[in-house]
Amino acid sequence: MKSQKHTDTVRRAFTLQANSYAANPLITDSERLARFVGAVSPAKEDRVLDVATGPGFVAEAFFSICRVVIGVDITRAPLEIAKKRLSASSHSNLNFQLADVGNLPFAEAEFDIVISRLAIHHMENPAQVLEEMARVCRANGIVAVEDLIVSEHPKRAAYQNHFEKLRDASHTNAQPLTRLVKMFVAAGLEVEKVMTGFLLQDMNTWLTNAHTPPLQAAKARALIERDAEEDLSGTRPSRDSSNQLKFSQRTAIVVGRKLG
Repeated sequence: MKSQKHTDTVRRAFTLQANSYAANPLITDSERLARFVGAVSPAKEDRVLDVATGPGFVAEAFFSICRVVIGVDITRAPLEIAKKRLSASSHSNLNFQLADVGNLPFAEAEFDIVISRLAIHHMENPAQVLEEMARVCRANGIVAVEDLIVSEHPKRAAYQNHFEKLRDASHTNAQPLTRLVKMFVAAGLEVEKVMTGFLLQDMNTWLTNAHTPPLQAAKARALIERDAEEDLSGTRPSRDSSNQLKFSQRTAIVVGRKLG
């Protein structure tokens, strides 16, 4: 279960980051959102739950197709952004509410599709969250996650997770793809689709968006600069034509069907 200390850390982080996160092109990019929706292949009659919805862009993308979408998050600030952004549309079947993602306030088999995007790496017990997502999904329904993934080599994975945690204290651990897939299996899900990709990050913007304190930012910067020289994580940092340091966070979409 999630500790209160970590819950408080997540709430502080995403209250502070709420506006910058909601304005981040990597979060709002319509092509990326469409890729996730396409991987899930929702139908118009589906009832969808978006776990850790944040400012609601994923929920909105699914609502353009599906009849009912509920977005839940543990932090109030991004939910208020979601509600404000979408208030003019007055959709009675698109709702947002405060909820603990590790203890979802819904009945078993209440949804046809349960999704989460770029949030699992903020969760202390991602396996338990996936079990909760599976619990509220009907038999033969879909559970889908898009998240950061790290190297299958433990030392390289730890190196990336170290600088990710320095940047954002709410980051717990991004998982190797094989471990993420095993979590789906353990939750009673048949993995039917895996798609990989990446997020290209500008290091300065990445740090600024998280409001990283100067000392932690300097340590994260030093680790990434060393990574550029020694290839220690798999994020492949390099400098562009303007001498700005960039690196690639690998991502995966995993789509599973709940077994009966």
